[in-house]
Parts: sequence; structure tokens; C-alpha cells
Amino acid sequence: MKKIAYDSNKNVIHARLRYYRNLRGLTQEQVVAKMQVMNVNMDQQMLSKIENNRRIVTDYELACLCRILNVTERELLADFYDGVPPEK
Repeated sequence: MKKIAYDSNKNVIHARLRYYRNLRGLTQEQVVAKMQVMNVNMDQQMLSKIENNRRIVTDYELACLCRILNVTERELLADFYDGVPPEK
């Protein structure tokens, strides 16, 4: 089975996710509880793996995390956009 990775990363939001979660004063458990209310099957260990760059993030998880943290997708993906030169 081929491993899914981008530049050795399982996801490109891990650092910004942790930053914004801490900035908002939320624990992993609180974020997970909000995800579950939004019908996203996630537990604290899964969120920890995302924040530690050991699990991929689905599109709907990204969208829900943005709503919970009150940020845009671009803000969570800022490290990706900052590291990729624009197309010419």
C-alpha cells in the first residue's frame, strides 16, 4: 500500500491547528466534542495524531476544524501556501 504524504508530512495543518487551538484556549477533548456534535467521528487520539503529523486530514475534517477554531481554510493551510512558490 502506498503511503500518502506530502514532503514527508501526513498533513500540512498540524502546526497551525495546534497554534489556533491553543490560541482559542481549547483542549483536544473540547475540539473533539465539537467535532462529534458536527457528526464527525473523531476521538482525542485521532486529533493528537493530526497535531503530531501522524494522520491525514480529510476535507470535511478540515472544514469542521476551521468552523470550530473560527479560522479560514487558508489560515490553517498557511504553512503550505508560504512554502509553495506561485505558479507562473
